[in-house]
Amino acid sequence: MAKFTDYNLRPELYKALAEIRFTTPTAVQEKLIPVVLQGRSVVGESQTGSGKTHTFLIPIFEKLDIKNHKVQAVITTPSRELAAQIHIAAKQLASGFAEEDQPHIGYYIGGTDKARQISQLENSQPQIVIGTPSRINDLYRSGALDVHTATQMVVDEADMTLDGGFLPDVDAIAGALPADLQMMVFSATIPQKLQPFLRKYMNNPVIEEIPTEKVIANTITNLLVSTKGKTKDEMIYQLLTMGTPYMALVFTNTKTRAKELAHFLRVQGLKVAEIHGDIQPRERKRTMAAVQHLDFQYVVATDLAARGIDIPGVDLIINDGIPSELEFFVHRVGRTGR
Repeated sequence: MAKFTDYNLRPELYKALAEIRFTTPTAVQEKLIPVVLQGRSVVGESQTGSGKTHTFLIPIFEKLDIKNHKVQAVITTPSRELAAQIHIAAKQLASGFAEEDQPHIGYYIGGTDKARQISQLENSQPQIVIGTPSRINDLYRSGALDVHTATQMVVDEADMTLDGGFLPDVDAIAGALPADLQMMVFSATIPQKLQPFLRKYMNNPVIEEIPTEKVIANTITNLLVSTKGKTKDEMIYQLLTMGTPYMALVFTNTKTRAKELAHFLRVQGLKVAEIHGDIQPRERKRTMAAVQHLDFQYVVATDLAARGIDIPGVDLIINDGIPSELEFFVHRVGRTGR
């Protein structure tokens, strides 16, 4: 069994990994970290929760030239919540470096103060860029963010990037980078529509599909509930209140349905958090923080949040409707049973 010590990483990284108690790499990390360290472009097809984030972050920090104060790596991800998680993981790895050698990490997402970010970029450029494609591209097109110096680029959750309509932004960013770019694409699935993008920017990449032994963990019990004689609203309220869940998430297929259901549950007296695309970015950020601090016992969310919510102790997931793709169902129920 591989260990992180097999990779001959810089001492600062081992210090940070010890702090977060990482000793043994996951399957995707074991397969791809050595390849990425060799400078190869990779396509990693692996389920959410398999350790993809550190598969690209560890090699990026290993190759980082601390004395070079230019953009060296760009990481895009399709939602603010996912960007926040990657940013936290990056800061954890950066904590292993001495204060005077702390890597400069730029974190750029929609809903934040763009003018302030441009002002900061005039004074100094980050060494690692993390954020959503639209904001990163916006800062690049404004002339504030010098992404053209980067030699590594990560497209995280590429399938969601495609589905969300962010691929043109990612394409614009990648098109500004050097021809010898090391591209890393990670996703739960690699849709056919993504192939032209991969061929455009990746020359003979290493492609690894990490099989999942069980699509849904055996720690999760799945039940199909008949709504005969009751409306779905009434049935969901009954399921939420028949016990005392530590944290319950209800997933809907549309933003409109999320709003309707959240309103119904509030009328019944439940304190409910809403997370979907119609919630303004700052409000969504506040709501996510409140959920993380367990201010809410019940959350109604769309699939936008299915890959962005990481809350210990979720013990009940309710699917208001069957999602259009099995993959979304897997991501939803994967918020529990951990």
